[in-house]
Amino acid sequence: MLPAAMQITFASYNIHKAVGVDGKRDADRIIRVLHEVGADVVALQEADRRFGERETVLPRALLEEAQWQVVPVAERARSIGWHGNALLVRRGIEVLDADRIALPALEPRGAVRARLGLEGMEFCVAGMHLDLSGLLRKRQIETVCRTMDEAGPCVLLGDLNEWSLRGGSLAAFGKGWEVLAPGRSFPGTRPLAQLDRVVHSPHWQVSECQVHHSALAVAASDHLPVKACLTLSA
Repeated sequence: MLPAAMQITFASYNIHKAVGVDGKRDADRIIRVLHEVGADVVALQEADRRFGERETVLPRALLEEAQWQVVPVAERARSIGWHGNALLVRRGIEVLDADRIALPALEPRGAVRARLGLEGMEFCVAGMHLDLSGLLRKRQIETVCRTMDEAGPCVLLGDLNEWSLRGGSLAAFGKGWEVLAPGRSFPGTRPLAQLDRVVHSPHWQVSECQVHHSALAVAASDHLPVKACLTLSA
């Protein structure tokens, strides 16, 4: 018998290649922030180095020790993501399939997605880091929405690079998508903009949505993590 409802905490975190405000790259510090956040599913941005082998800035062994599964979306052996986008899920959640979403862009941009299973229920998640150009952001959002159309319960996460609170490229999500505003998350030392967002299909109910603000999070990256606790009914 399936459960009547399932509650999942989703988070999005631009980790700035694990370089903190002190200018030091510290993977362990990012892992500790993730522990503070306490999410079940996390979309990371800037998780890999930009050039060469695109090596991850969060060693797989460190992630495994912290009980994270890395969703297999990487093209390169030393990466955990694609164009810096990575998905982490806690142990106990089944990764049913995963792939990459090519986005229209002038510079390398992409999104990643996965179908996940828990307690006999399935849902989709996508992580993205959108362009600085408003026109391209709009086209990128439209591409992700088309890709996820008819996929059932979905949650979209990422650094949308949209400074407008409700307008701008956010309108491209269209009818049926709920764009949550966890709060100001950038820059982490003195947040001014709500760049990091959680977007969900109509299947979910929201019980919590917020920016995770702690001394450690402020030190670890130029963005603060955002999270939302969502409930999916059978």
